[in-house]
Amino acid sequence: MRLRSVIESELNRLITFELEDGHLIEAVHYRGDTLCISIQVGCHVRCTFCASGRRGLIRNLSYGEIIGQYEIARALLPVRRIAVAGIGEPLANWENVKRAFEFFRTQGLRVSFYTSGFPLGNLSELLDLPHNGVSISVHSLDPEKRREIMPLGGNVLHLVEFLRLKLPKLTRKRRKKVSLAYLLLKGVNDSEEDLRRLGLLALELGVGITLLYYNKVGDFEPVPEEDYERAFRLLRSMGVRVTLSTRFRKDKLGGCGTLTVDRASDIYREEVKV
Repeated sequence: MRLRSVIESELNRLITFELEDGHLIEAVHYRGDTLCISIQVGCHVRCTFCASGRRGLIRNLSYGEIIGQYEIARALLPVRRIAVAGIGEPLANWENVKRAFEFFRTQGLRVSFYTSGFPLGNLSELLDLPHNGVSISVHSLDPEKRREIMPLGGNVLHLVEFLRLKLPKLTRKRRKKVSLAYLLLKGVNDSEEDLRRLGLLALELGVGITLLYYNKVGDFEPVPEEDYERAFRLLRSMGVRVTLSTRFRKDKLGGCGTLTVDRASDIYREEVKV
């Protein structure tokens, strides 16, 4: 495994690694101290709004390839936090991810996760770990809509039922580190009815909502900024804790949903070979 290139924008650094078998994966350094790492080559969930799963799952990363992203990056950049939110579904490579989590903890790093929630048994284990945040991708509470958005993301009704049983077993402090991730897609899941249903579930579960802004890489359209703000105000008016996409997550270079495999080097205007 070797460092292939680093591409910089004003906000993020997109880091490409070449694996021993020639596959490429990407990680993102953002906020000055956070490394968003990948855990698979490709992704089986095939979210239709995300570039990472367009080719499906190619293979899992090994434990060494997961922590290797950190070990290579920290020689170049300060890293105090790890976001397991790059290419791939962490729960589908759980044994290697869990082992990497323990390593990151020995390094004094704060570790957070993004997951579609399946397999549910692995999600249960994840929620019990001393993590620094878990965002569970919901994107719609309507089973048909969610299947359109996340074709292989699992049954949302099963996910909700699991959370209703699991979360009351956690302390209030632990529940506050869990959120429902919801990507607003114009005309798909952005109606007032959709948002109120989401807000009521978050209140019932005692968790927050991470309201994501769409970086267009597929066939959907992002909502206008005013509608994004309207959704935020509506959920806040219901008493829900809401986190919005930061400018780092909205950046075209390494923002949410933009990581991919075997990226053409001419996509961006500047690439620094290393």
